[in-house]
Amino acid sequence: MSEHWQLSAEVDVTVPFHDVDMMAVAWHGHYLRYIELARCALLDRIDYNYPQMEASGYLWPVIDVRMKYIAPLRFGQTVRVRATLVEYQHRLKIDYLLYDPQNGKRTSKGYTVQVAVSKQSGEMCLASPQVLLDKLGVSE
Repeated sequence: MSEHWQLSAEVDVTVPFHDVDMMAVAWHGHYLRYIELARCALLDRIDYNYPQMEASGYLWPVIDVRMKYIAPLRFGQTVRVRATLVEYQHRLKIDYLLYDPQNGKRTSKGYTVQVAVSKQSGEMCLASPQVLLDKLGVSE
């Protein structure tokens, strides 16, 4: 990917009461929901979110996820979640940065990897489908 090419989206999430544990800290598993919101905002930017993926004949399961927790999120805290597409040729790799929008302090970071799977055959695609490249406005 060209170092000048970048696609990002950000969403703000306020940690709800039902996401925290008895220490009033967001349970680590809920962070995956937060990054999903940012990922969908990113996919909306190219008009290729999950309904469009399926309509184009491809499913895009997450095959790898990594989160590093730097500072806890607490009940009522607003966190900004940035999703940045960093790879698209053979898979979708999206990096995430979660930070406090008031002070810029990072709270966590991570990534997800998704691969294209043919809806018809159930086979994993070794290259990204042309429909994705068209949506991104790039060519192989």
